[in-house]
Amino acid sequence: MIRLLLFWTLLLPCCVAAQTIDLSRATAVNLVSDKQVLRRSLDVLQEEVQKRTGIRLPVATRIPAQSFIALVLEKDKQRLPEGYRSAASIGPEGYSLVAGPKGVAIIGKDARGLLYGVGRCLRKMEMRAGKLTISSEATLTSTPKYPIRGHQLGYRPKTNAYDAFTVARFDQYIRDLALFGANSIEIVPPRTDDDATSRHMVLPPMRMIAEQSRICADYGLDVWMWYPNMGSDYSHPDSVRKELNERREVFSKVPKLDALFVPGGDPGDLEPDVLFAWLEKEAAVLREYHPKAKIWVSPQVFRPTQAWFDAFYKHVNKEYPWFGGVVFGPWIKTPVQEIRKLVKPSIPIRHYPDITHNYASQYPVPHWDLAWAMTLGREAINPRPNDEKAIHNAFDEYGAGSISYSEGTNDDVNKFVWSDQDWNPETPVIETLRDYARLFLGPDVAEPVAQGLLALEQNGRGAVLANDHIDRTLVQWQALERSAPAAVLSNARFQMGLIRAYFDAYTRRRLLYETELEQEARDRLSAIAPGRSLAAIAEARQLLEKAWKMPVQAALRSRCMALGDSLFRSIGAQLTIEKHGAAGGRGNFLDNIDIPLNDAPWLLSHLAQIEKVESEDERLRQLAEMLHRTDPGPGGFYDHFGDPASWKRVLGQLPWEQDPGSLVSPRVSFGVGLVGEEWVDEIKATGFKGQITPRAWMKQAKALYNLPLKIAYSDLDRTATYRMRISYTGRFRSRMKLVTDDGSVIHDFLQTGEQPIFEFDVPRTVTADGAVTFIWNCGEGERGSQVTEIWLMRK
Repeated sequence: MIRLLLFWTLLLPCCVAAQTIDLSRATAVNLVSDKQVLRRSLDVLQEEVQKRTGIRLPVATRIPAQSFIALVLEKDKQRLPEGYRSAASIGPEGYSLVAGPKGVAIIGKDARGLLYGVGRCLRKMEMRAGKLTISSEATLTSTPKYPIRGHQLGYRPKTNAYDAFTVARFDQYIRDLALFGANSIEIVPPRTDDDATSRHMVLPPMRMIAEQSRICADYGLDVWMWYPNMGSDYSHPDSVRKELNERREVFSKVPKLDALFVPGGDPGDLEPDVLFAWLEKEAAVLREYHPKAKIWVSPQVFRPTQAWFDAFYKHVNKEYPWFGGVVFGPWIKTPVQEIRKLVKPSIPIRHYPDITHNYASQYPVPHWDLAWAMTLGREAINPRPNDEKAIHNAFDEYGAGSISYSEGTNDDVNKFVWSDQDWNPETPVIETLRDYARLFLGPDVAEPVAQGLLALEQNGRGAVLANDHIDRTLVQWQALERSAPAAVLSNARFQMGLIRAYFDAYTRRRLLYETELEQEARDRLSAIAPGRSLAAIAEARQLLEKAWKMPVQAALRSRCMALGDSLFRSIGAQLTIEKHGAAGGRGNFLDNIDIPLNDAPWLLSHLAQIEKVESEDERLRQLAEMLHRTDPGPGGFYDHFGDPASWKRVLGQLPWEQDPGSLVSPRVSFGVGLVGEEWVDEIKATGFKGQITPRAWMKQAKALYNLPLKIAYSDLDRTATYRMRISYTGRFRSRMKLVTDDGSVIHDFLQTGEQPIFEFDVPRTVTADGAVTFIWNCGEGERGSQVTEIWLMRK
């Protein structure tokens, strides 16, 4: 097992008062003679300081009389002046940073330790034009806890920005990540579950992948490659030969490759016997070009069976000589703590956390409001610093570190938080955010930007209608916008926070407006004078159409669009499909900026049909049916499991921090998922039999895989007989069975997704004691059970 490392030993007593050390005239002292050890650490120090201050640090090989910033290996620290020789023990990849009256010593255990020490120094410096200072409080010794720390940077069209990166932009982004302790970058091959190229690419994929590998080699970082099995047959000799020839071409062109990650599925599902037989052949080709590289594999499979897992772990525990370890990522049924028990202690586990997606993902935002799912969508700019720390710390002890799943720059903040947590899980989130803002935006805005990023995460907590925090967040960011210098205003990392502040406030203002318009329209339709149904329908239509004919806060919308254009120009961020060339559902949240946030589309479609009815009485009857769709009748019960108020009935809920991936407890999910509809990426509730569906069908309760979904009712009438109506909608089209806690079968396995509404009689014996728990299970190999609405109606 890759051993875990100790970290964080402070060098100076806490009682020593902090001093500000002026380094504006400092000399960079290089006490490292081996160029393979020094690599680019000195260049990084000089270049990053010069970018921010205009100061080009001169270089010497001896400590000068004036101020200095010295780079040295631990074994040579005696070359430093007394008082700068850290006495603390440093582990692999660790460093000591010693700040004293005359300067700073960066003492690295090894080549990476030097780079990370430079990164820590840069993060703590205050850099202004012509001025460079650091506090004596920057002194510390630190060694990373986990040996794998990195992120996937896939040069492919499906990402929301990476396919627009130049070589120079990849170099800077990889450098930025390294300054926060990343030691691994995962690249992807030219052929994946994606288009071969995009309009944004400045180099052919194979050439850029080779450049990514070279950049990592220059910095001394590990290179991983995510390589899914996209072939149609991995058992026929001709097919295998073709696949091996492709691998040979790819592996031969990347100058550095330390590990290959082959997912068991998502995409490329193979039976374990076939998978591992193929991996052995692949490993032989890999080692022709990269002799020390090993293959890691994940038990990712969309429709898992127990037989599949039994065979998979049997192969894993054989410990093939080419085998590196197990990867725990999205769409893995087994909790990582269980995987740790299933595999031998000598086999390492690498986390593959999804830090990109907001829902329909490994770690969705808990109890997210539907308004956010409809507008921000699955892959928006999504700073989630506190969530990422909670997710990391829930499972970090079961693995040897992480390489995150990322689809572009929208998760930028999350990358740096995750790297800091892999280095030291005790790091407070606010410290990372302050370092992030200080280094990338400047010391004068560090605190308000750090707090502003926390405020953006808080925008997503609870019901949007009731969350006036969203408006305060915009005020905070607008204050920054008025006072920040031009360099900050044009910085993409500032603009990514700013656009979310504007977008969130605009969405809330629209939701308030459109909710009130819908209520006014419903009131108009509920109080129809005799013979005036057609007039009332016309009035209701006018009210509902005001949402787009007389929109609110157009200035907020315009600012969002302008910022989207600016982000596209600066970093290739693709926030719309048509204008910016985004892949559908891959970060194009600006396309959803005007999506209706009330039930106007559903109401208007019904009103259009009711208008055609000739009978006044029939029109009134259909209007009443529409307006009272959720009415369970006298003494009945109605619950919508996208509504937090109904979640009190859902059993088995662990605190989110204990189960953020919902592998042992249910989650809220989004998506209509009926036949003829696009799935959750196009969450617009249209298409089922040519009709528009109610907004309620977009959000439901879900239990993944074969986890039972349990919903309990009490306070039922013991003397009554109930009929149960259920709406089954959602992303998955699963076969589900419904029973009760006493073993009664309400319905046997049925296929969902074909129709939304089902009705069943509930046996009187089931509710005779005034309570019942309904239990849903899906068939083996299904992706989960999901329930949207329940009506319990007295017969």
